[in-house]
Amino acid sequence: MTNLDDFLKEAETVAIAGHIRPDGDCVGSCLATYNYIKTCYPKIEVDLYLEPIPNIFKFLKRAEEIISDCSSDKAYDLFISQDCGDEGRLGEAVKYFHGAKKTICIDHHISNRSFAMENYIFPEASSTSELIFELIPRERLTKEIAECIYTGIIHDTGVFQYSCTSEKTMEAAGVLMSLGIDFPKIVDKTFFTKTYNQNRIMGLALVKSRLHLDGKCISSIITLAEMEEYEVLPKHLDGIVSQLRVTKDVEAAIFFYETEPGKFKVSTRSASYVDVSQIAVKYGGGGHKRAAGFSVEGDAEKLIEMIVADVAEQIR
Repeated sequence: MTNLDDFLKEAETVAIAGHIRPDGDCVGSCLATYNYIKTCYPKIEVDLYLEPIPNIFKFLKRAEEIISDCSSDKAYDLFISQDCGDEGRLGEAVKYFHGAKKTICIDHHISNRSFAMENYIFPEASSTSELIFELIPRERLTKEIAECIYTGIIHDTGVFQYSCTSEKTMEAAGVLMSLGIDFPKIVDKTFFTKTYNQNRIMGLALVKSRLHLDGKCISSIITLAEMEEYEVLPKHLDGIVSQLRVTKDVEAAIFFYETEPGKFKVSTRSASYVDVSQIAVKYGGGGHKRAAGFSVEGDAEKLIEMIVADVAEQIR
């Protein structure tokens, strides 16, 4: 696939979808593609399916047009899956994937299973948003599309601090900045700004954290009861695992939060050499070498012991 145009010219109806619990890269890349089709292919009927997105991303163009209800039985000529490692992560939108005449997967997760008919997967890319940047002809980039792509890139690179950031990433960011986007505002409002309750729950997670493996691993857990007490939702826990990871001498961070009684979502991060995607795949999840996630159920303390043991196998 040289660019998106190669596939769009053959389609009259298109569906776009990303992974469940959409993050910045998922939202940014999907909205970039959606806006591109809306702007450059007005005759194509296109729908974007995502679960409700965080409020911080609702400033992006046409965010209000995202569809979170998958009850319709529409069939599409083309289904574009973005930032999604396997079809199960598409959530309820997977029905449109199965019903489409043609499917494309655009992704950068190393654990991606190449589940579509056409797969554009580059694990070395910083983000799916960077891949979308490469697939859109430069002369057709608009300021609004650039805002979407830039938002996605900064969220998956930690504002260019993670090891996935490359020279190509920085060059892409430069092009996007040249289109007049308010990049300081995007960074501040979507990446750094936290609500009072978000800061409180992060503080609790840090206070409750424990060191393992002679200080090379750190873990913390937030329960449903604590989330209720602090009046936060799962989407408000973003950034906690990264804050744990930057603890001095820590190589790997493990953050649990309870989704249902006895069920947990686990986020993992590593600094330089532990491949957390290997651990995530073991538990049915996926991600990148330095950032991955999965779900588990059982006794929290025993689960943490298991995952710390998995980290220990890679600790130097």
